[in-house]
Amino acid sequence: MKTELQAESAQHCYIRIDDARLHCAILGDGRPVLLIPGWPQTWYAWRHIMQVLAANGFEAIAVDPVGTGSSSRPDAGYDTGAAASKLHRLMQALGHERYQVVGHDVGMWVGYALASDYPDAVSRLALTEAVIPGLASAPTIFASPAENIFLWHFMFNQVRDLPEFLIAGREKGYLEFIFDNWAHRRDRVAVDVYVQAYASPGGIRSGLSYYRAIPETIRQNVERAKRPLSMPVLALGADCATADAPMSTLGPHAADLRGGIIADCGHFIMEECSNEFCTELLPFLREA
Repeated sequence: MKTELQAESAQHCYIRIDDARLHCAILGDGRPVLLIPGWPQTWYAWRHIMQVLAANGFEAIAVDPVGTGSSSRPDAGYDTGAAASKLHRLMQALGHERYQVVGHDVGMWVGYALASDYPDAVSRLALTEAVIPGLASAPTIFASPAENIFLWHFMFNQVRDLPEFLIAGREKGYLEFIFDNWAHRRDRVAVDVYVQAYASPGGIRSGLSYYRAIPETIRQNVERAKRPLSMPVLALGADCATADAPMSTLGPHAADLRGGIIADCGHFIMEECSNEFCTELLPFLREA
């Protein structure tokens, strides 16, 4: 894999879609690949992957989805259908009618919606480290502590007002708890970058809004599940986090599914094990 290009040289763009200003970082020339981060991260989570893609003939477009990073933080529009619509129009504004998509965590939710809602635009879909509301069965509230460390936030983040009240002034501690417990190689994760992003005004509220929109996302996904994905799909998990859950979640919903599990890796797969991740991702994207 070639990696000589640096993410620091990325071009930063701000594009207005409806009531939102979306930020993205672009590196390289070639076939476009949209990179969608999860929570609580930003476009910066893709910095290593961007270098590899750009050095191997792709245009890497790492986005801050609405409400995250340097994108604006509206009061509504956090269900995955609305978020996916904005990202599709962002790609159109950048001149790309057809592109590949890679999504992580909540970005996996949005990536699935994007591929399902715009199948003529998304040529290939790679998803990692999540289960998708409405496709995966809901976990029990009586999960063991070892399981619950990856589940507790689904209910907490959906509660109205209380999380903001409890987290205000404690954003660093709240987010570090998540990175401490979900990462296997925490030293490789840019924790301070994400703490700064989500500790800014509206950062926690807008991040939680993706979870508060889960009932609407589930309603949409029940309908999407009636239309299996037609494009090739790659599903990857980390052995210290979701393991085979991405594959199991997407199994009934993709006609052409392949994937696997990255060994010795935690949830933040693009940062913790970027080389291993790219070893799986690059051949898949090159097939297009």
